[in-house]
Amino acid sequence: MKQKIVLAASVAIGLLAAFLTGSYIAARERAVEAERAALARRYRTVDVVVPAENLPAGTALQMDDLRLRAVPENALSAQTIRATPNIAMRLVGRTLAMGVEAARPLQWSDIEGGAPEERGLAGMLRPKMRALSISVNGAASVSNMVRPTDHVDVLGTFTLPSKSAPGETELVTMTILQDVLVLATGQETAQSGGVGGNYSLVTLEVSPHEAEVLTFAEQMRGRLTLALRNPEDLHYETELPQVNFEQIRATLEGLNEKRQREILRKRR
Repeated sequence: MKQKIVLAASVAIGLLAAFLTGSYIAARERAVEAERAALARRYRTVDVVVPAENLPAGTALQMDDLRLRAVPENALSAQTIRATPNIAMRLVGRTLAMGVEAARPLQWSDIEGGAPEERGLAGMLRPKMRALSISVNGAASVSNMVRPTDHVDVLGTFTLPSKSAPGETELVTMTILQDVLVLATGQETAQSGGVGGNYSLVTLEVSPHEAEVLTFAEQMRGRLTLALRNPEDLHYETELPQVNFEQIRATLEGLNEKRQREILRKRR
């Protein structure tokens, strides 16, 4: 009987020791994980913009003057220029208010005029560019999925005099502009931190000549449509035709054959 009691006690003590050991190890693992997370937060790095070399005050920044560098987040100030989408485009052409050192994080206070958001939409424009708003509906703006800093192609559909039937009109669709930067959708800009939603106006960054073309296109009572594109895709399509019913009928089969060849090529 004593042997059974001793055996049972030994088993109980062993189970208790195992439980306590497991609890201790789990507690230590949680402590180590918490410490690791704290260190990660403390030493987390983010990409910022730095000068490629020492630059004097009055320098008009060019793309070659800018580099990205990873620095600890806790070392940044509110003025540090972070590597946000299209940040280089926002800096090129801006003038330095003071001299800057190579590899040292660039500050908005180093730039004449400061941060773009401090100057509103006008401050976001690159030199020699203009902001122009065009009317779009949800479908024409990719179901309202177009957002500030996106790049789009602008297509227009118009009722024009027919080339083949004098005195009559026909619908014609054409690509008006390619690779256009979206500055705002409705009242939302990249700096406003909006959450999206419906809008009826899209503001684009265009040259003065492009602004005239788009304004004329809207006055023709046509329909403007935005085609969303990857901002890293710099390809420019040449010789895009004006599309009418006859052109679609003549080229539709060839377009579908080309698409099928591309699909098969990607699957191989």
